[in-house]
Amino acid sequence: MKYLKEFAVILGITLAGEWMNHVLPLPVPAGVYGLFLMLLLFCTKALKLEQVEAAGNFLLEIMPVLFVPAAVGLMDSYGQLKQVLVPVFLICLISTVVVMAVTGKVAEGMMKLQGNKEETLKSVPECSKSTNKN
Repeated sequence: MKYLKEFAVILGITLAGEWMNHVLPLPVPAGVYGLFLMLLLFCTKALKLEQVEAAGNFLLEIMPVLFVPAAVGLMDSYGQLKQVLVPVFLICLISTVVVMAVTGKVAEGMMKLQGNKEETLKSVPECSKSTNKN
């Protein structure tokens, strides 16, 4: 019953994202609306991670199976893709490297920013007393 509730919550958020996609005139996919709704619910604490964690973990575990139909579709249209296979491969390779580099730099910057924030809190006596209770 727990899984059914969790899947119902995820499905409800997904359906709300689909509805927003039809109502709002923005070129945003419905899945992105759903993700932002879930993020908003988590940030406002209207939804707790424990309320969807088991179903989310299950979906992550079966994710490779969800890509099988797309892979079969690519194999089925190999004849059409054969002409543009090298450019598509190069684009995928280059964009993957760029995304990895940008993600690494953003994570590095955020870690540095968080480190500076912690150093600032330690230098202020009142803050260090209230944050360092260990």
